[in-house]
Amino acid sequence: MSRSSVGHPSRSATRQLSVPQGVALYVGAVLGTGLLVLPSLAAKAAGPASLIAFSVLVLISAPVAATFGALAGRHPDAGGPATFALRAFGPKTSAVTGWWFYFGTLAGMPAASAFGATYVTELIGGGRTTTMLLAAVLVLVAIGVNLFGVHLSGRVQFVLTCFLALLLAGAVVLSAPKADTAHLQPFAPHGFAGIATAISLLVWSFTGWETVTHLAPDFRRPKRDLPLATGISILVIGVLYLAVGGMTILVLGPRAADTQAPLAALLGEGLGTSVRVVAAVIAVVVTLGVLNVFVASMAKLGAALGRDGALPRWLGKGSQGGDVPRRSLLVVTVGTAISFVVAILTGFELEQALRAENACLIGIYLVAMSAGVRLLPSGGRQWRFAVIATVLVFGVLLLACWYLLFAAVLAAGALIYLKFSRRSDARER
Repeated sequence: MSRSSVGHPSRSATRQLSVPQGVALYVGAVLGTGLLVLPSLAAKAAGPASLIAFSVLVLISAPVAATFGALAGRHPDAGGPATFALRAFGPKTSAVTGWWFYFGTLAGMPAASAFGATYVTELIGGGRTTTMLLAAVLVLVAIGVNLFGVHLSGRVQFVLTCFLALLLAGAVVLSAPKADTAHLQPFAPHGFAGIATAISLLVWSFTGWETVTHLAPDFRRPKRDLPLATGISILVIGVLYLAVGGMTILVLGPRAADTQAPLAALLGEGLGTSVRVVAAVIAVVVTLGVLNVFVASMAKLGAALGRDGALPRWLGKGSQGGDVPRRSLLVVTVGTAISFVVAILTGFELEQALRAENACLIGIYLVAMSAGVRLLPSGGRQWRFAVIATVLVFGVLLLACWYLLFAAVLAAGALIYLKFSRRSDARER
């Protein structure tokens, strides 16, 4: 594997991210746009038993996050999980893993940005077209921030995350006096099937651990900083998710399944008034935080895949210095625009698009956790975490059902591209 050009800094000056910025990036990526809508979708699927789904995913995310942190610390490269797969299983698995993230995320960008745009549309009025236009604006802002490099992106992320944490804590504290345990009955109106559906939906809320691995080379001391940032982030994210999910059920009761903006409803209960403006601000902050990290990670990954031959090598050129690769960022911009056009022309079902992208992300997680079993020191604590995470993620994968077809199509595309690109390289030689 080439160690040149992309993502592996040769000069300490390129390593600009600190532990606090790493925590901000993790929290922004994981405590993402799903927090705006998914508590309601989970409540609709499972009733109060959605709290079980939240708890399960918090428990699963701990060993998963720890494994990602350990791998990224030991193998800091812009390829992230694709690099782990390359080291553990070879170029074919690496290409598939990279395509899952790169193209799966591109396909899901309208969904990710529409989460926050929905809140703004509720405030200013308008329909689906307005929501999609606002979503596109949010993506453009994130792309604009990343044009100036990962250092500015990290600083912006730190400010956004601090502001978000304060707003979420305020929503929980202000609404807590109106919590009612009577809202826990009936606890599981749709049985185990409802809980399983809620888990498959909430997977989106707990993805993002893989995203920061693409930025590992930009940390000052990856081997120390990434595991530390990961551990702090697990604690912060777990507490905030359980608090928001719990208050959604205890405060809103049956209304939790009906509202499209649960955070706005919680703030309304706490303040005794309409707080759509505050809710829209939270939505914009959350969405920009997620998009900021994903755009940076996708740009880094695209260049790394170009370097390793899983995408056109043009993407990997001119990417020295550890900053956001401009060519790959251009492709991300164009690809996102195409995704928006397709979403607008064909109709856009948020839940279905979400679960299709989730299938890709779960596949990435399974490959990365399996790579951890092979790459981390056998018998050690990190290795044991990787074994546990592999078993848990495989269980979650089964819940994706037929949405795995989307991941299968991307996998086939990656393998076909790899086969023909090698033939082309051989002819050129």
